[in-house]
Amino acid sequence: MSDNPNHPKRQMPLERTRNIGIAAHIDAGKTTLTERVLFYTGMIHKIGEVHDGGATTDWMEQERERGITITSAAVSCQWKQLEEEGVFKLYAGKDQRINIIDTPGHVDFTAEVERSLRVLDGAIVVFCGVAGVQPQSETVWRQATKYRVPRIVFVNKMDRTGADFNNVVEDVRTKLGANGHPILIPIGAEDHLKGQIDVINKKAIIYSDDDVYGSTYEVRDLTDEQREIADAAHDSLVEALVDADEEIGLMFLEEQAIGVEDIKKALRRATIGNKIVPIVGGSAFKNKGVQYLIDSVVDYLPSPLEIPPAVGMDPDDEEVKVEAKTSDNGKFCALAFKLWSDKFVGKLVFIRVYSGTVSKGDQVINPRTRKKERIGRLIQIQSDQHTDIDTCYAGDIAAMVGVKNVKTGDTLHEDGFDIMLEPPAFPEPVISMAVEPRTKLDQEKMATALQRLADEDPTFVVSTDEETGQTIIAGMGELHLEVIQDRMKREYGVESDAGKPQIAYRETITAPADGEYKLVKQTGGRGQYGHVILKVFPNERGKGLTIDNKVVGGTIPKEYINACIAGITEATHNGVIAGYPVVDIHVDLLDGSYHDVDSNEQAFKMAAILATKEGFRKAKSILLEPVMTVEVATPDEYQGDIIGDLNRRRGRIGQIDTKNGLSIVKSEVPLAEMFGYSTDMRSLSSGRASFSMEPSHFEQVPQNIVDGIIEQRGA
Repeated sequence: MSDNPNHPKRQMPLERTRNIGIAAHIDAGKTTLTERVLFYTGMIHKIGEVHDGGATTDWMEQERERGITITSAAVSCQWKQLEEEGVFKLYAGKDQRINIIDTPGHVDFTAEVERSLRVLDGAIVVFCGVAGVQPQSETVWRQATKYRVPRIVFVNKMDRTGADFNNVVEDVRTKLGANGHPILIPIGAEDHLKGQIDVINKKAIIYSDDDVYGSTYEVRDLTDEQREIADAAHDSLVEALVDADEEIGLMFLEEQAIGVEDIKKALRRATIGNKIVPIVGGSAFKNKGVQYLIDSVVDYLPSPLEIPPAVGMDPDDEEVKVEAKTSDNGKFCALAFKLWSDKFVGKLVFIRVYSGTVSKGDQVINPRTRKKERIGRLIQIQSDQHTDIDTCYAGDIAAMVGVKNVKTGDTLHEDGFDIMLEPPAFPEPVISMAVEPRTKLDQEKMATALQRLADEDPTFVVSTDEETGQTIIAGMGELHLEVIQDRMKREYGVESDAGKPQIAYRETITAPADGEYKLVKQTGGRGQYGHVILKVFPNERGKGLTIDNKVVGGTIPKEYINACIAGITEATHNGVIAGYPVVDIHVDLLDGSYHDVDSNEQAFKMAAILATKEGFRKAKSILLEPVMTVEVATPDEYQGDIIGDLNRRRGRIGQIDTKNGLSIVKSEVPLAEMFGYSTDMRSLSSGRASFSMEPSHFEQVPQNIVDGIIEQRGA
């Protein structure tokens, strides 16, 4: 294999490629920022606005109508750092390719963020200069930390009334525990936002008020006041780098002069190593500070060569770790991170290539199915625009057409390179509802549409209620299911009616208990015999179902053990209180007996189901409900009414902060009590309050409410 990781036909070398995501809380300005990046890089020639429904990456009709991002959109652009007097840039004058994924901010679409961060090399996390770090921001930050994604923070909306850059920097340090350091500090705020202080180069970037697009700016010397701010931030940054970076630390100890280039290179290493987070301030909407943010992406976020190699396992032996080193000359390995049904080309499978190259017509292997898949077409995605390409290289993000049996999270590799990468993890749905087509003729069309939508979205689940025969759809929230219905209508021509949303309750046990069942049936000829003795225990929260086989002496023959385990697993699908799934239990399979003639797998499976159910009945089963973290921002005068309403909804008030004349009320409220909350909150606050909500945990339902749920279920 050549030492050069680049293929001769690759347009942009790997070291000058950046795969980044733009992520944050809803309404922090991610899509507006993406639009500016595309404009300044020459990808688009007119800036589209979210509020006008004209943003490039918000291409779905549902996104344009609601002014929110629903599905992550991929775009590619090229950027050349301008050489400016007195300003040092690491990659000045060289073309860079930046692949961007604009992700949703709404909690209902958190899976889009999860799978995007799984395949990206770096991220810009956007915070509002007024609101600072909000709950969904914390969720995004945790997701990025889980996948060890290097980050730059962009403090946006510095033109808004009440914007405070220093407050947000403090939020990043205290709420997120990040080692954040400003590198581009806004000059002025609100109506007086003029530009940025370049902390490392100690220069001022001033944007022209005459140029509404913000394309014209001037690099100036700092004023005395600006120099004071720059010196303090510079000293703090160098101090942090001395602790975080070995090379700078050595220079400091040897009392060598530390220059601008040394600082930039050290900051790059520290950012890629997740030791420091550079912070940039500006306003995307007012076109101030975006160009230097793009420079920071190039200077400090990694190329595909600078992240650790993707590590998977051998499909035949989970203990054996396999590496996919980033190189066009390696064997092909990619992760399918998203599926999308396109009305023109059919099923698109979005992939991130980790090693090797793949061309249209190639055959690849899916280790989950152990089958070969042939690639019909390869497409470069630019939002909703498609460009056919012949070959996809290491580090690239593209889409395949023609592969059939592929799910989100599947690995694809070439023959002879056995590797299975870890898929992204997705949360379980928290809300469900019954749905039926308006006309009987649409029954089959609806089933097809729902199946395709479920293939695309791992947090959307379709099932059939065995008792009523109804189709049940489950997702992450009311908006999520509303968008699903809307997409069914627009993309598949199926109009549907939905029942009242239902909560995804769970059951669990609170005490150990024994369970035993002996199945004996004699109906003439061969009978049915299975005898199972087991014990159920409460498990740790989040541990799920675990089973230990402790049968000794062959009292249950080995060939029936799997049937017993299948029976125990099936018993957890419906609990004994109201028929909801049972979670977080441990089962010890202890003993039993068998009959030489009448015993079979089905008999033991049935005996295990009934023994487990008996254990549940004795083990003090309880009902669990999803609880949400709710944060309400309200003018101070409405604080009492808002808190009173949350208390009525069985909410627990956790913390009340004051920021810029607003009270920030943090609480935990059962999801069952949050239906219709936005309407009630607006009427209580004359439309001036706003709220955000995200899943937190499950906890026990009070007994008086359990009785109502049982009655409703007819249990």
